Amino acid sequence: MIFGIDFSDPRGILRMEWTRSETIALAANNCTSCHGLGLLPAKRGGQTVCNCVFRAIFRICYNRFRTCVTKEKYMTRVTMSLTRGRERHFTWSRKDEEYIADFTLIARRSLNAADYKIFKYHYLLGADWKLCCRKLNMDRGRFFHAVYRIQQRLGRIFRELQPYGLYPLDEYFGTTVRGVKPLQPTWTPPPAVPVRPPILQQLPQAA
Repeated sequence: MIFGIDFSDPRGILRMEWTRSETIALAANNCTSCHGLGLLPAKRGGQTVCNCVFRAIFRICYNRFRTCVTKEKYMTRVTMSLTRGRERHFTWSRKDEEYIADFTLIARRSLNAADYKIFKYHYLLGADWKLCCRKLNMDRGRFFHAVYRIQQRLGRIFRELQPYGLYPLDEYFGTTVRGVKPLQPTWTPPPAVPVRPPILQQLPQAA
């Protein structure tokens, strides 16, 4: 368990309310299920998120993971970020290293043994589908079905993870904090005083 969520149980994943304004930017234009909208009608009414949205979230997070891993170590830095909560304060952290650890740890705790082995060979070790199929004794169809299933599950978890998800990236890396009221200044500036230049109120009369 991490952050109070049991990843081995699908019921343990906290559900969030998805909106079309968020899914339409992530949905695939050529998706035959949602037709680029990202939302599908649910069986019991309402709407559910299309799997192409979750796969897009996974690819975004995975690309950032690869960037953090391959980045030269002298380019990593310690940053100060705002911690959300009732008592907000600033903390120092190494965001690149934390993102690498969170990405791998969430995948290990949320996938079963068979799916995590595929995830490790294909995404962590960089093996192509031919090498993975030979190593895992799988055919091409089963392999890509498993890959899509892994992307969909991790993409949902990366977005819906509470209290802090891996997506959106700008929230994780501290460049944007949504849903938090700005801090009110403790010092109130004095009221502005109008500037009155010393000019003559009346021109002198000619003699």
